[in-house]
Amino acid sequence: MSSIEKSNAVVPKQKKLKPARKQVKPGDVEKKETPQTGKEYNIWYNKWAGGDREDNYSNKVKSQTRCNIRKDAGLTRANTTGIKYCCLFFSRGCCPYGWECEYLHTLPDPLKALPDSSKDCFARDKFSDYRDDMGGVGSFNRQNRTLYIGRIKETGNGQETEEVIQRHFKEWGEVERIRVLQYRSVAFVTYVSELHAQFAKEAMACQSLDNDEILNVRWATEDPNPVQKVAEKRRLEDIGQEAIKARMDPRIVDAMRAVRALEDGETLDDADELMDVQHENKDGEEQEAKRRKIEQEPLSPTEPRSPFGLLTEDALEGMKYFAEIRKRNGPGQATFNKTGIAIPPTGLGLGDYGSDEDE
Repeated sequence: MSSIEKSNAVVPKQKKLKPARKQVKPGDVEKKETPQTGKEYNIWYNKWAGGDREDNYSNKVKSQTRCNIRKDAGLTRANTTGIKYCCLFFSRGCCPYGWECEYLHTLPDPLKALPDSSKDCFARDKFSDYRDDMGGVGSFNRQNRTLYIGRIKETGNGQETEEVIQRHFKEWGEVERIRVLQYRSVAFVTYVSELHAQFAKEAMACQSLDNDEILNVRWATEDPNPVQKVAEKRRLEDIGQEAIKARMDPRIVDAMRAVRALEDGETLDDADELMDVQHENKDGEEQEAKRRKIEQEPLSPTEPRSPFGLLTEDALEGMKYFAEIRKRNGPGQATFNKTGIAIPPTGLGLGDYGSDEDE
């Protein structure tokens, strides 16, 4: 591409986030009490105990609000304060603070790890085990990226239902796979990132697809399929290896590769050559570090460092003094200092001192 074409080329501009808008106004959301279905109300699980099961369809009320990422995402105070957690009410579409919110109004970034792995993307504490109904925040003992979606009204064949689910759930992150249990009104949605699954669980709770149903979104139990178990184990191992590799010295990684090459029966010359290159690089780096250390450190605490090298300023002044005397008196002539002590001639070289004999 010529310089003229480069100047005329249109560079796409990255879309900057605007200040987050207020999803609702105070008083817009009607407060509805949970219908009494039991004898005691559990404030931690937000349900009645001792009565009908929570899965009863009549106990579910459709959510009054829903998040729209394209319209609602924007900058908040969390972008300046450094808080890495998302707003729970933003995911449900009912945050009244907008840009004044103390939490993020965006999807969680899977490339950036959260400050605390025992919390979800909304800063809620996880537990050691899941609830009996597979609801709530979840467990920190297992990485779960799959959601259980119940009460789906199927339309046509399973392919059409899968397309509808894909269209609604891809808004909250990259979907890895969708499995629909036909004629059972159940589907399983697996995300690439667990953070996106956490966000989608809150965003799609008690929402509808295309047929005005009320979805029942829970955490999925562990997949009993042995093939999926092996694939998940391999995926976690790859993630762990990449994390360890990112924190290790590249020279150690190369050395481990050379050891593995020898174990796998590859040619010894290739492994030896790789190790020689590593040792040369290491020796060169050590010599360079020593040279820089010598140049940066002063010769003594009392003597300031000279910008001309290893000699101090006093030594340079002394050399200039003797050079001036030699120029004035000529080589081979003795001179005397102020105290009367003879100064040896400076014109003699190393070969003029004679031998080391007693005479």
